Amino acid sequence: MNNSNPFKNFKSDIPASIVVFFVAIPLCLGIALASGAPLFSGLIAGIIGGVVVGTLSGSPTGVSGPAAGLAAIVLTAIGTLGTFENFLLAVVLGGVIQLIFGILKAGVIGYYFPSSVIKGMLTGIGIIIILKQIPHFFGYNSALEGNFAFFHLDGENTFSEIINSLNFISPGATLIAFIAMFILLLWSNVLTKKGKIFQLIQGPLVAVAGGIVYFLITQGNATWGISSDLLVRVPVPKDASSFFDQFSFPNYGAISNPQVWITAFTIALVASLETLLCVEATDKIDPYKRVTPTNRELLAQGVGNILSGMIGGLPVTQVIVRSSANIQSGGKTKMSAIIHGVLLLISVILIPTLLNKIPLSVLAAILFIVGYKLAKPSLFVSMYKLGWKQFLPFAVTVTGIIFTDLLIGIALGLMVGIVVILIKSFQNSHFLHIEDKSNGIHKIKMTLAEEVTFFNKGAILKELDSLPLESYLELDVRKTRYLDNDIIEILEDFSEKARNRKININLISERGIQENPDSFIQFFQLTPRTN
Repeated sequence: MNNSNPFKNFKSDIPASIVVFFVAIPLCLGIALASGAPLFSGLIAGIIGGVVVGTLSGSPTGVSGPAAGLAAIVLTAIGTLGTFENFLLAVVLGGVIQLIFGILKAGVIGYYFPSSVIKGMLTGIGIIIILKQIPHFFGYNSALEGNFAFFHLDGENTFSEIINSLNFISPGATLIAFIAMFILLLWSNVLTKKGKIFQLIQGPLVAVAGGIVYFLITQGNATWGISSDLLVRVPVPKDASSFFDQFSFPNYGAISNPQVWITAFTIALVASLETLLCVEATDKIDPYKRVTPTNRELLAQGVGNILSGMIGGLPVTQVIVRSSANIQSGGKTKMSAIIHGVLLLISVILIPTLLNKIPLSVLAAILFIVGYKLAKPSLFVSMYKLGWKQFLPFAVTVTGIIFTDLLIGIALGLMVGIVVILIKSFQNSHFLHIEDKSNGIHKIKMTLAEEVTFFNKGAILKELDSLPLESYLELDVRKTRYLDNDIIEILEDFSEKARNRKININLISERGIQENPDSFIQFFQLTPRTN
């Protein structure tokens, strides 16, 4: 896909940005609340993540903002450092450290996470989104928006919150949630096929508008009305002066405090890892199979965190919930992320009162759809069919994310993935690359080794992306006895890019020579191998 003119895709990016905007509002506020920080700090991070990071990032579909994975770190850090202003200094310094990570090209770390773990991360997040939104769907006002951990600080957990919500169902909130769900399904499955107007005006926008109208009509009704604590709660300044009073600034005098530096390094490390994992996951579900430059992403996140900390915002990372909502809503370029940030800024300044009439149950219905698309039952079936080497790390990652949190779940899945690879591969996997430029034609021969695993993903991807236009690639897999599914996916994605770059591929295997194979996945599934 050609990204040279981002304005060319406005008809896709604007509707997607509106969906991301509605998803981002309660998450920004909820994460700030879970972090023990001012609510306005979450909105600042959302605006910076959209406008600043979105502009500097090379990710076509990634969306940045405050991350739930950092909420516990932020809550602890604010208490340890004494004041929110001291914490803001740590955010600024964390951004500087991220810049150093980017300059040192630490972004390559993201390539060393196996595909099964990344898919498990996406699926686990999808299930978590659904589970966490059930209380909001039924109008349970004690459920904390933006808290994605299994155990809560109040002693509750994900499932106990769901059980509690069933005892305190709000009829009005539940009714409009079901109406919103009906609108969303009708829009996506029926109306979008009937005319372009239904593609331009997205179902989530109609659902939110319907929620506002319902609230206004039923306001004051004891049974079917929606109480104010079940609505979005954006800070509403009385005048321009009080609006600017909401900004906070770092205490630069605390720069000699070693705890500030420890917090800064922790923020930089966790935020960078979460960003790289999200980048890998977002690229995997990108329908155009584009590759995000990870080092540039670290630089963009670093600048974003510096600016966010300087004006009173929470730490920023690329976040999978908003990124996946962007992709599933048809966002094609980074303009959708930028526009969502602009919408956040405009709405906070001009229409905070209107935003505060949106029922949280309507937003829960929107997130239900996002969660389901990430965790479709068919994905479990397809992962199981790939064999235990893929399914086990996938299942452990999903389970770990649901019952602990994002980073712990990924760490568990990664450990299982490494153990699986070590069991199946006792020698280093490598490949040979021979290039011949005779007669003006670039002829490249790539011979894959006997064992090729996800450890080689970054190196192979780099080699394939560096192939010149209109070249000839001879890919020899005759000696290969174990080829990881990650490598097959790389070859499958590259075959699509090769057509655009006029690169001819000759695949040499025990079955002979196949020229420009239509499907590497099908080819290797049909080829007997010793695993």
